[in-house]
Amino acid sequence: MFLEHIIGFFSNDIGIDLGTANTLVFLRGRGIVLAEPSIIAIDKLNKKIIAVGKEAKDMIGKTPDTIEVIRPLKDGVIADFDTTQAMLQYFIKKVHSNMFLTKILKPRPRVVVGVPSGITTVEKRAVIDAARQAGAREVYLIAEPMAAAIGAGLPIDVPGGNMIVDIGGGTSEIAVISLSGIVVSNSIRIAGDEMTEAIINYLKRNNHILIGEQTAENIKITLGSAYPSERDEKTMEIRGRDMTGMPRSITITGREIREALEDVISSIINAVKTTLERTPPELAADIVERGIVLAGGGSLIYKLDQRLRDETNLPVVYCDEPLTAVARGIGKALNNIELIKRVSMK
Repeated sequence: MFLEHIIGFFSNDIGIDLGTANTLVFLRGRGIVLAEPSIIAIDKLNKKIIAVGKEAKDMIGKTPDTIEVIRPLKDGVIADFDTTQAMLQYFIKKVHSNMFLTKILKPRPRVVVGVPSGITTVEKRAVIDAARQAGAREVYLIAEPMAAAIGAGLPIDVPGGNMIVDIGGGTSEIAVISLSGIVVSNSIRIAGDEMTEAIINYLKRNNHILIGEQTAENIKITLGSAYPSERDEKTMEIRGRDMTGMPRSITITGREIREALEDVISSIINAVKTTLERTPPELAADIVERGIVLAGGGSLIYKLDQRLRDETNLPVVYCDEPLTAVARGIGKALNNIELIKRVSMK
């Protein structure tokens, strides 16, 4: 126990935004030190890890049968326990790699992990167990919308309504926060990954062309939008495989991609409306004044703020650096153990 205490003392506390698409790691005293795709490549013959993060992502769709590229998280929760544990272990070791003592002794940091607000008890236990087996000495879970609100600098501890919409890769989290607690929340497993999948399915159905995940992701960033705009007329040449199995290139428009994304965007906006309908009147009055704050990489889809503004008749603003809001919120909590205990999931 004494040795573990000593190792813990020399292990920096870590905040982890464990996302379906990307994992961000916040190291206390240093800020965000790692941002990598939540992907791992494994040799199927000997179960050896070949690559983690960006290196593994670059292998998607390009590996021989002996190498498997895995996304261990689905819809914001653990789908493959052993792979998630290996990925966390790799990230924890990597962020401590420049500390002299932890090159000799295994780091045992306190770890705070951001998870979806709609996570089940079984899923919570899986995250805690994976973090502990990856080397954490203490594990706290914070709901992602709470972490995003802290990262966005919202006054969460006052008696007033603050609405945050955090759209990630696997889940969209909508919450109304007051007095350091979530009063109303809605967590749907529809977000950035579903947008990418919608583009793949649309082009397959309407243009009879098969494209990969990375191509679809690039289309989403370049042409994707949630509202009619000048982007509708923008075009892009893409390459894929037609139904005969032969390589083929076609030109697509922004209007087509907006149409492809419509069902996903509508589902997210309907979840926001449902949350507003369940919000107590006094807090709803605060939201009319303060508006809705957007966070998360999925919220960056072009003109989403304008679409949401028109459909709710409320002010809609982006927080600073939406991609890192959850990680920065977890990082702020790391510096205040009382705040961790107050906002962590029981």
